[in-house]
Amino acid sequence: MMLRRGDAFVADTARVVGRVTLGTGASVWYGSVLRGDDGPIVVGDAVNIQDLSVVHPNVGVELVIGDLVSVGHAAVVHCRRVGARTLVGIGSRLLEGAVIGEGSIVGAGAVVTEGTVVPPRSVVLGIPGRVVRKTTDEEIAAHEALARKYAREAAAQAADAAARRPGPNA
Repeated sequence: MMLRRGDAFVADTARVVGRVTLGTGASVWYGSVLRGDDGPIVVGDAVNIQDLSVVHPNVGVELVIGDLVSVGHAAVVHCRRVGARTLVGIGSRLLEGAVIGEGSIVGAGAVVTEGTVVPPRSVVLGIPGRVVRKTTDEEIAAHEALARKYAREAAAQAADAAARRPGPNA
């Protein structure tokens, strides 16, 4: 059962199944899959799950993605938590039990291994993922701006899709 708070957008080729809650302004883009059949998924406000990403918790484990998070194209989010105002890079992998602290960057292609706890405001790069430095205020502001841009784009996409739907007398 999917629960939408507010104006969440789910692209027509995305799949959202099971116990999934989408926050206001959240968006799930083309080809992405959110599987809440094994455990609940809570997606915060203005979160964007970009094209071809997979979000899937372990059995009985709640997976929480905080507000203003961008999950890059083809990422796999199989962790416990992604903190607010975080950027999950293109093609990155967040494995079982990992926790990503608020205001972090997980670089493109990085693999955060099982059970890793990434402190807030960390930049994680490589395979396996390692913290290489702290994020700057400017980087966090840029993540917030990106998340808000996606929320605006999602609203436009939803309005366009609604306009193309036939009315009740069609």
